[in-house]
Amino acid sequence: MKPTVVVAMSGGVDSSVAAALLVEQGYNVIGMMMRLWAEETAYGFGGHNRCCTPDQMADARRIANQLGIPFYVLDTQQVFRKKIVQFFIDQHAQGVTPNPCMACNRHIRFEWLLNHALALDADYLATGHYARITQASNGKLELRRAYTLEKDQSYVLSVLNQEQLRHAMFPIGEYTKPQVRELAEKFGLAVASKSDSQDLCFLGDGDYRRFLREYGPSEMFVPGPIILTDGTQLGEHQGLANYTIGQRKGLGIAYREPLYVLKLDTKNNTLVVGTREQLGQDTLTTGPFNWISGEAPSSAFEAEVKIRYKSKPHKGVVQPLADGRVQIKFHQPLRDITPGQGAVVYQDDLCLGSGIIERQPVLIEN
Repeated sequence: MKPTVVVAMSGGVDSSVAAALLVEQGYNVIGMMMRLWAEETAYGFGGHNRCCTPDQMADARRIANQLGIPFYVLDTQQVFRKKIVQFFIDQHAQGVTPNPCMACNRHIRFEWLLNHALALDADYLATGHYARITQASNGKLELRRAYTLEKDQSYVLSVLNQEQLRHAMFPIGEYTKPQVRELAEKFGLAVASKSDSQDLCFLGDGDYRRFLREYGPSEMFVPGPIILTDGTQLGEHQGLANYTIGQRKGLGIAYREPLYVLKLDTKNNTLVVGTREQLGQDTLTTGPFNWISGEAPSSAFEAEVKIRYKSKPHKGVVQPLADGRVQIKFHQPLRDITPGQGAVVYQDDLCLGSGIIERQPVLIEN
């Protein structure tokens, strides 16, 4: 008898096809969906997380019935509110821009949900992510990019370790999105033409600044000075939570050339701006780095690094540090290195791991 696989279902086409493929391959499949925290407001989805609206729940249950597999809904609201939503608020309060999807895969899918799957004596947790798992000659499991790079989701899965990969399956990682929709048609799944989900799932209206005003500390929206790197004050900002690194529009100041946000100085409640040339950096440092193999390389090496989910990879030298952090020096300055985002390291299609980009010191010229 083949192993038991819990499929994280969302009511979307990707997870539905993942479940159908596993059923076709003879696995003992269980569908499981998480009820996630959402604002109790009328914004957008009427108080429901956009990943688990009543319609999404109904679609997932319908697919499970069609496939003849058990289907369970887990109340994940409290742990999601604590681990993801509060994390999102706290990070913005500290002047950094987090990627909640990376945190969700680390703490919710492949910790909370995986533990529930294992408690059901399941062998694997499968998701509808576009990524692949292979095995190296030394027996270590490897995370690789999907065959369809435009849909590749290895960036947000780079937080996983060997134990989690040992229990993970990504059934659609070898398909393109059009092929997945064709498979949905072949399996007769009603979600074949369903559109992909967008934006942060817990924001009813997609407006994170509005969300932070309602749920974050009021200090995030206290006005303060906007200054150049030489200390010259140009105006007043309306709360640091309204700005992100690299932002040019909406600064509300006039200058002889375009200015960009360089730093969010939360200690002094100051927004530091500068020219396009000043925005570029060629070096970043991450916090504790997750090496998917479980072992840090012994010396510096050349690699490609993605500094945002949608950014293209950039070449640079990766230097593991003695304290578990990593320093990356790029071959050319990059404009959009943003504290709080993940720096994900690749060699060809192999994802080596990731670390969260740390804040750089605020340098004010004398």
